[in-house]
Amino acid sequence: MSAIVLLLLGLGGMAAGYLFYSRFIANRIFKLDPDFRTPAHEFEDGVDFVPTNRYVLWGHHFTSVAGAAPIVGPAIAVIWGWLPAFIWVVLGTIFFAGVHDSGALWASVRNRAKSVGALTGEVVGHRARTIFMIVIFLVLLMVNAVFGVVIAKLLINNPGAVVPVWGAIAVALVIGQLIYRRVIGLGIVSIAGVIALYSLIYIGPQVPVALPDQVMGLSASASWILLLFAYAAIASLLPVWMLLQPRDYINGLQLFVGLILLYGAVLIGNPMVVAPMINVDVPPGTPSLLPLLFVTIACGAISGFHGLVASGTSSKQLDKETDARFVGYFGAIGEGSLALAAIIAATAGFATLADWQAVYTAFGKGSLTAFVDGGAAILAGGLGMEVGVAATLLTVMAALFAGTTMDTGLRLQRYIFQEWGDIYQQKWLTRPLPATLLSVISCLLLAFGAGGADGSGGLLIWPLFGTTNQLLAGLTLLVITIMLVRRGRPAIYTLGPLAFLLIMTLMALLLQLKSFYDKQDWFLLGLDIVVLVAALLVTLECAAALKKAFAEPAEQT
Repeated sequence: MSAIVLLLLGLGGMAAGYLFYSRFIANRIFKLDPDFRTPAHEFEDGVDFVPTNRYVLWGHHFTSVAGAAPIVGPAIAVIWGWLPAFIWVVLGTIFFAGVHDSGALWASVRNRAKSVGALTGEVVGHRARTIFMIVIFLVLLMVNAVFGVVIAKLLINNPGAVVPVWGAIAVALVIGQLIYRRVIGLGIVSIAGVIALYSLIYIGPQVPVALPDQVMGLSASASWILLLFAYAAIASLLPVWMLLQPRDYINGLQLFVGLILLYGAVLIGNPMVVAPMINVDVPPGTPSLLPLLFVTIACGAISGFHGLVASGTSSKQLDKETDARFVGYFGAIGEGSLALAAIIAATAGFATLADWQAVYTAFGKGSLTAFVDGGAAILAGGLGMEVGVAATLLTVMAALFAGTTMDTGLRLQRYIFQEWGDIYQQKWLTRPLPATLLSVISCLLLAFGAGGADGSGGLLIWPLFGTTNQLLAGLTLLVITIMLVRRGRPAIYTLGPLAFLLIMTLMALLLQLKSFYDKQDWFLLGLDIVVLVAALLVTLECAAALKKAFAEPAEQT
């Protein structure tokens, strides 16, 4: 089958979702109000609370939530065939992710930009808040520790990516000054930023940079990880407009250019999808499609991490409440578009079915490599681009997305420590510097304590990211649902996804429990039990909180 069919059906479905369904959700369910005074104006401080142009904020929000996950998840999930991944990405984006992300923004903005964790204490109850905080901490720990390893490996394996990845920081600092200090039009700044970024991508392979194998007894991987966390700690303390916003904005534009190139190559080259529609001959050891598909593809369909970003950094920068539709829902569309590109690259970027099967020999194979190699082949076939250059372009794209997610992830972890300081009345913990140091130390303890000298400890608990992350999405939907019920508004649009996610997460946790037991992996088995207990408690809290909310008279809003 032609990949053009997948492209048109996928993009057409998501475009219709944004034009019609998101408008219905924004106007009839959330009832977004253009005159509502957002926390960005009420608490404006020039550091975290900054009213922001919605296009710039979309760039920050989208690139913060994207990371490498909407590429990696779909590129792994096509092992069950392209159809299940395609359906989950398109329908998940329209009916799950868009509602979840814009809803998290709305819920936070309506509550002084509190994080969804702190908000849970007020909306659901203190027990739920405690569970939520544990789950949030685990997710952020996994994301930050793992992305440090992933970026380090990308930089080691692709020395040509070092200059564009680090050079993007300098570009972002200049862009931030141009936008906020010199009042230069956003259009000119955007064009200049994209040209500068792609110039770095061109220059990078010509001046590859590699760290020595050993520096003061540390491997190159460990050295990169320490450098990345040192940078992320500094970035976490800087005002958002100085580095975080412009870096994310430029990366968002970069995604558009990358997608236009890849989708254009599909339309011109018309590659064929060689992977099976439904793979009935999966490699031994591949887990069941149901429920693992729905935790393997998180970003690109629905992801709890998005709720953390929406209620953590994005809600503090929302200029108008009505911007929640564009920033939140359209941000999810961006994720879905990237996931769709990953599906096409990982199923149509191979010459034959045998070539595809040679890569997908076990669950977890394919992944980023399938996206980069498959995407490079499509770019070469459609646009005549040299394969090596195309592969570098896609590698840098993945590395920059992972980097922006790590930036935001560490800032979010700092917010969580600060909120704990508020909750438990520890004034010292509410200060940015101690909270940032604790965030970095906790990540490094996991990276080097569990992973040894190469700092790969985050990878040890990564198998539980999918289930923990989707449990987090369920908790966010619970907060939104209760707020809707209390206002007397239809709640089925969030209650349906909430029930589906809880069922899939519980099933996946039970399957993983058996798998870890069979492998005698007692560390992951113990952690799985912790998450499973949290999921069961969340289910009980959901039932109790919803029963109470439905019994109460609706508020007049």
